[in-house]
Amino acid sequence: MFNRLITDGDSQAMDYCFSNNNLSCIKEIKPEVEYLVLYIFISLASVFTVFLNLLVIISISHFKQLHTPTNLFILSLAVADLLVGLIVIPLMGIRYIESCWYFGETFCSLFPFILYTVVSASLGNLVFISIDRYIAVKDPLQYSIRVTTNKAVFCIILNWLCSSIYSVIMLYDAIFLTENPIKCYGDCIVTVKLEYVLTDLIVSLVAPCSIIISLYGQIFCVAKYQARFINSVTNVSRSEKKAAKTLGIVIAVYLLCWIPYYIASLFPGHDSNESAIMNIVCWIMYLNSCVNPLIYALFYRWFRISIKHILSLEILKPSSEYLSLFPEVNDH
Repeated sequence: MFNRLITDGDSQAMDYCFSNNNLSCIKEIKPEVEYLVLYIFISLASVFTVFLNLLVIISISHFKQLHTPTNLFILSLAVADLLVGLIVIPLMGIRYIESCWYFGETFCSLFPFILYTVVSASLGNLVFISIDRYIAVKDPLQYSIRVTTNKAVFCIILNWLCSSIYSVIMLYDAIFLTENPIKCYGDCIVTVKLEYVLTDLIVSLVAPCSIIISLYGQIFCVAKYQARFINSVTNVSRSEKKAAKTLGIVIAVYLLCWIPYYIASLFPGHDSNESAIMNIVCWIMYLNSCVNPLIYALFYRWFRISIKHILSLEILKPSSEYLSLFPEVNDH
């Protein structure tokens, strides 16, 4: 996966990544206007991604009403998206604009590990969210017994631990065993074997998609059955269905942003000269981390109310964690 994201670019004009080093890589020169536009775009994308996901993290962490299993999974997903905005978008943005790697050989090896871990953790969070919504919609009366905050915390810790181990396994040969001689300073290449790329395709796309689509297909069938045969639906079941619908949108948008990358990565020559297609699909999947909080703002009234409390600094007042975010029961 990562070898398609960080590669050595060809130059159109003579310039060097490190002007005081004779072994420096040659970098591509862009027009000044293009530099300005790209840096503004990258900066805004990073700031908005960090800021919006920070609002989600603060909201769920601070307000007691939001300490539910579902919201804990949303919190974990927001942490992954925050890391994308804080680390991945700025570094990949500078790498794309400058066509040079300025962050050292050590971080060149560490960066793909961070990227793999964040991606795997995000997918794990979406799978757990799907399972959580399936249980909530299919068996709402037993939901509070079967799904607890302690179990959710355990699943989140397990998810991040497994994601880290998976990343080490996927990148161990590429980083520690495979000899990747640096051609010049400012170069960063991490080559992943084809069999690992195919394994990542199955583990990071096919398997999670199959589970998520299957669970949401069953959620849809259950909701349709309940709507047909139960005229008086309780407020709790309405709330669970609304949450399932909203999180279903989050998952659908996530898959729409990531599937193009995996499709493009299967075609030969996709990574040559940092192709325009790969750059486009890579940035689409990065910017997905900025989309999730916008979806919450559109569909969750509690998130909009919590944002007002945060931006007005009401959360600094004593006992602010007990403020009501649900003025109407039906608007959970």
